[in-house]
Amino acid sequence: MSDQQPIRHPDRAPGAHMAYAPPQAPAVSDTYRRWAGILVRIAAVIAFLMAAAFVASLVLLVRADADTRNAAYGYLAVVLWAGIALAIPVLLAVGIPGVVMRRRVRQQGTWPS
Repeated sequence: MSDQQPIRHPDRAPGAHMAYAPPQAPAVSDTYRRWAGILVRIAAVIAFLMAAAFVASLVLLVRADADTRNAAYGYLAVVLWAGIALAIPVLLAVGIPGVVMRRRVRQQGTWPS
């Protein structure tokens, strides 16, 4: 069954076809608005840390390639890549709901300017 509510038109006959309006989302609360911002900020911080780890891993690979005595830097770069790979699902799990929540808040016109 649909969540849509029928619209009653006074000029239609009792057995006539009725139109349906889309369901209205409930208003967002201050807590919902706050969590939307928090989730987006957390996602931005995770993305920044992932970018920094990627750059650091490239620097470590260059140092490891420059001298054979610095081979441990290459292993550290691999560990950073594993951390990046593990952070991708976390970024998606935090970022997607944050963006969806923020979009809903903006659609309702309650986002502070």
